Amino acid sequence: MNLELFIARKIHFQTPAKKRKSNITKPAVRIAIAGIALGIAVMIISVGVITGFKHEIREKLIGFSSHIQITSLTNNNTFEMAPISFSATLVDSIKQIPGVRKTCFYCTKPAIIKTSNDFQGLAFNGVDNNYDWTFFKNNLKEGRLPDFSDTIPSKEILISRKIASMLNISVGDGILTYFIQNNVKVRKFTVSGIYETGLQDFDKMFMIGDLRQVQSLNGWNSDEVGGMNIWVKDFNKSEETAYEIFETTANKFEQHGSTYYTRTIRELQPQIFGWLALLDTNVIVILILMMSVAGFNMISGLLILILDKTNMIGVLKSMGLRDWSIRKIFLYQSCFLIGKGLLLGNIFGICICFIQDYFKIIPLDSSVYYVDTVPIILQPTAIIGLNIMAAIASLLMLLVPSHVIAKISPAKSIRFE
Repeated sequence: MNLELFIARKIHFQTPAKKRKSNITKPAVRIAIAGIALGIAVMIISVGVITGFKHEIREKLIGFSSHIQITSLTNNNTFEMAPISFSATLVDSIKQIPGVRKTCFYCTKPAIIKTSNDFQGLAFNGVDNNYDWTFFKNNLKEGRLPDFSDTIPSKEILISRKIASMLNISVGDGILTYFIQNNVKVRKFTVSGIYETGLQDFDKMFMIGDLRQVQSLNGWNSDEVGGMNIWVKDFNKSEETAYEIFETTANKFEQHGSTYYTRTIRELQPQIFGWLALLDTNVIVILILMMSVAGFNMISGLLILILDKTNMIGVLKSMGLRDWSIRKIFLYQSCFLIGKGLLLGNIFGICICFIQDYFKIIPLDSSVYYVDTVPIILQPTAIIGLNIMAAIASLLMLLVPSHVIAKISPAKSIRFE
């Protein structure tokens, strides 16, 4: 049997509770355990909140477009898109790429909605019948989703609550929409539904309608579109999927003589994804601070334990036990304390996360944070990683203070009171 572990277990577990710790060591040990518990709880909550927040914002950005878009290379950065065509063979090749989940054609066009009292400029996002409505279905507040299954172009549109509130529009209302080109063209659409996502800059920017309306306004043929939306099976592999799509479309020219331009959502929204990446820096700072607090608490607790067991250290040294073996005894005992702190901290942190995720007790201003409540996503791998990292960091920090054992004289320590 491991002698050091045996002695550490005897000290920690099998000594009567009243004699195990003096009046000095008991509060010190409790503070050390509380420091570990608080640190791991804060780390779990921080990682859960940041992961949830990044996921919510990312899903909303993808909901307004897709994971990957293919457009004409001649496109500028405005909502007026150049025509591009996709052969049936090319579409089939893209759909057969393993990471691709769904595709649809789309085209945007600048528009102005005018009512009797006000007007608002926005982008008409025309999509076909293969569009993935999951995002807008989850954020639909009134009415229903538009139906584009008919053989004739649909006049139904989906607008945001922000626009509906600004222009005093309700579900079922007919609204005049102006498209300014060489000549002003007017279309009357019917509001089938109203959505609200919390991304107000996007909510007031987009209305969703039938792609065939944009094709008619632009005088395009049925095979001419603005681009292709592509949804992938795994967001974390979207870059690899985009590269496969790029290889599929590379060196191919469509009927207008243009080449295909493939971009991921990260390339389409670099500012927002750059901002989300900065949140990782905040998490790293929090993790370092919490580990430091927990580590210093354990250092103070270990020093007090050594002070309390000075007589025992002297006896063990006089019996021939080496300094490193005695240090291992206290490091094992510290492991028991760290384990107890991690257990309590995990229970507390995970419970807080589940309560917030289920009851939504902490609200947020969606106009500032883009979400109306604090989002939480707990990943088992992240929790396990945090616990391992916290345990290793705490033990490494304890190696230096445990060296004080080497300076304890057996003769003096046996008489130490």
